[in-house]
Amino acid sequence: MRALLSVSDKSGIVEFAKALSELGWEIISTGGTYKKLKENGIEVIEIDEVTKFPECFEGRVKTLNPYVHGGILYKRDNPSHQQQAKELGVEGIDLVCVNLYPFKETIDRTDDFDEIIENIDIGGPTMVRSSAKNFKDVIVVTSPKDYERVIEALREDKNSLEFRRDLMIKAFEHTASYDSMIANYMNDRFKDNFGEHRFIVGKKVFDTRYGENPHQNGALYQFGDFFSKNFHTIKGEASFNNLTDINGAVKIASSFGDERAICIVKHGNPCGFAIKDTLLDSYTQALKCDPVSAFGGVVAVNGVVDGELAKKMNEIFLEVIIAGDFTDEAIEIFSSKKRLKLFSQKSPTLKVAKDKFDFKHIEGGFVFQDSDCICDNEVRNAKVVSENGASITQAKDLEIAWKVAGLTKSNCVVYVKDGAMVAVGMGMTSRVDASICALRKAKEVGVDVTGAVMASEAFFPFRDSIDAAAKAGVSAIIEPGGSIRDDEVIQAANEHGIALYFTGVRHFLH
Repeated sequence: MRALLSVSDKSGIVEFAKALSELGWEIISTGGTYKKLKENGIEVIEIDEVTKFPECFEGRVKTLNPYVHGGILYKRDNPSHQQQAKELGVEGIDLVCVNLYPFKETIDRTDDFDEIIENIDIGGPTMVRSSAKNFKDVIVVTSPKDYERVIEALREDKNSLEFRRDLMIKAFEHTASYDSMIANYMNDRFKDNFGEHRFIVGKKVFDTRYGENPHQNGALYQFGDFFSKNFHTIKGEASFNNLTDINGAVKIASSFGDERAICIVKHGNPCGFAIKDTLLDSYTQALKCDPVSAFGGVVAVNGVVDGELAKKMNEIFLEVIIAGDFTDEAIEIFSSKKRLKLFSQKSPTLKVAKDKFDFKHIEGGFVFQDSDCICDNEVRNAKVVSENGASITQAKDLEIAWKVAGLTKSNCVVYVKDGAMVAVGMGMTSRVDASICALRKAKEVGVDVTGAVMASEAFFPFRDSIDAAAKAGVSAIIEPGGSIRDDEVIQAANEHGIALYFTGVRHFLH
């Protein structure tokens, strides 16, 4: 039995090769892999002894050879294939272990296109595809994580068709994701990210118990390694719906740098948010906005949850808490809550992956776009269009309201007072309805919005929303502007003595 080993990621390859040798396998290898195995005392045959042709063109051609691919592809149970292999002097290659040139690492490290081109693997994917195609006769290994599993199967005579088929699927996933990454990069570089094809490729992190509903399957996939590095389960199991809510909560809470922000989310929308001097105060104020909706909600804590905060959070039923981290005391306090799920990023504060693109499934396909960015300078550079300007405190509240509004389902309005969201209306078909709904909810829970600022993620088409805000005691408003009736909206703000700012940027979220 012969194995061909040619890997870019050399972790574990020496141990794998030694185990194969001990089982009586003959090892063939190339370039750097050959050198590493030789240095570690493993008996290994260099590839050009098989190909009867030297590596050439700076290593661009070394395994593209009939003695390699014939040895991989000929059918062992086909008499004519056996006869032809014998006539041509082709010997079987029964195991192929290949992982590919580090294209991702290269584009992350450099913009030098010549170097990037040289890190596009040709021979590797070809060998992987050949061995995967002939999985009935050949074992194909593309991940160091499978080395131990393969050796165990060989030692215990478990090298079944089903076993090889599973490795075959992984092999085609490996080459497909690799080629997709290259195509996406080229479109990004030369087609402004919008070429004829767009590939959405993710690697599974874990299965969820089910999807949005129990009759649907679900799983979390990641584009790079963000979740592998930054999503740690402390307690419980993340569901499909938990993950979407966590995403919304973390995006809002983390958008204020290292400030002590807490966001409470229910069904994808914020129902509480605050930034105060302590995380305990932030949570206490965030909860006041809509304590009814917060019941069973998801809370994102932009910091470390300590014992004091844990005791406060334990007063109501929360389904999920995602935080920068938790103290041991906090984890112990939460242990009594059987249904509570805890997730940590093992970090002082929360972070997001900051994907460059965004997409949404629609029946028959998907719509694809650049990711929206709600930048700090949008508020700082906003134009005051009213006679009155905002105070320093109001300006800070406007920034909070604007960022929260931009990450809340349209149509929405957000009211903020003294660093805390006091009312929110979201997902409405009318912006004035969103305003009225938010104020009615605030009144029901006894929250005083007098003196609050208000943000709308898109322009107000009429002055009616401004009139309603003035009646509620709103002191300042921020919106994109751009309506044909902007003059009427500005006039209304001046009549009521409200500071009005236009950002010039809209943030629809549908």
